[in-house]
Amino acid sequence: MKILIIGAAGMVGAKLTKRLADEGQLNGKTITAIHGFDVVEASMPSSGSISFSASAGDIADQATVEKLVANKPDVIFHLAAIVSGEAEVEFDKGYAINMDGTRYLLEAIRAQGDDYCPRLVFTSSIAVFGAPFPDKIEDDFFLTPLTSYGAQKAIGELLLADYSRKGFVDGVGIRLPTITVRPGKPNKAASGFFSGIIREPLAGQEAILPVSTDVRHWVASPAAAVGFLMHAATMETAKLGARRNLTMPGLSITVGEMIEALKRVAGDKTASLIRHEPDEAIIRIVDGWPRNFDASRAEEVGFKADADFDSIIRAHIADEEQAGRLAKAG
Repeated sequence: MKILIIGAAGMVGAKLTKRLADEGQLNGKTITAIHGFDVVEASMPSSGSISFSASAGDIADQATVEKLVANKPDVIFHLAAIVSGEAEVEFDKGYAINMDGTRYLLEAIRAQGDDYCPRLVFTSSIAVFGAPFPDKIEDDFFLTPLTSYGAQKAIGELLLADYSRKGFVDGVGIRLPTITVRPGKPNKAASGFFSGIIREPLAGQEAILPVSTDVRHWVASPAAAVGFLMHAATMETAKLGARRNLTMPGLSITVGEMIEALKRVAGDKTASLIRHEPDEAIIRIVDGWPRNFDASRAEEVGFKADADFDSIIRAHIADEEQAGRLAKAG
């Protein structure tokens, strides 16, 4: 089995690569090769049984994408995207990467001919939905995104469904919750503070909270995200019918509840490093995001959520301690 990971240098891409390397098989088939692609070259594991390779380039370049698909990988994970805050500011760049890049990938697959139909796992977003919202949003709630990023992901979902209907790909689109807690440095996502208010205090650093503590959001851990990807790559897609895009399970939690969980796990002194500094641009973006979901359809076909936010924080601490990145905070 050959696997292509587009967006392999990102946090989720790196964790997915490691999981695949550790398991050595997918859906009962031995993995023979994994190629990681991103705008910068990903660091790939070493394994005696799997051939690892990596390349860097622009997914908005059609020739580059065609080259990636030329060796007909059996499973393709499409994780690459310009994130929400950047896509809102960099309008042309957002559409080039998030929309054109996705269509170039689908067209490159189609160009390989009728004997090729890979499993394509597409990472979408809950940003495809826009206010006003019901108390819980179901999968059949209409797509009216209120950000450019959400619009681009909604277009990707429609393309994935249509190309799957035509038999060009066997697609599964997973609408990821906001992944929290992200390790490493902050990115340009408008949702980055959800991780920052946990990650930075745990490292003994001040964190800026740009929204009020009553903001509610839908989150999942990095480990849960990798689990979603693995299941999407191996599940029986006949269960999905024509509706190839699903909202992933998550936790509906307020910022205040997140901070209380941080206090329970790491103490009041750690939580005191959070400083409230309202940012009107972030507030406007977040106000248009959904807050709670009925993910029963995803759960019925085998996707699983985190147990609670305390366990997400503890898992982050364990990962950071293992990596030697966590400062001793009281």
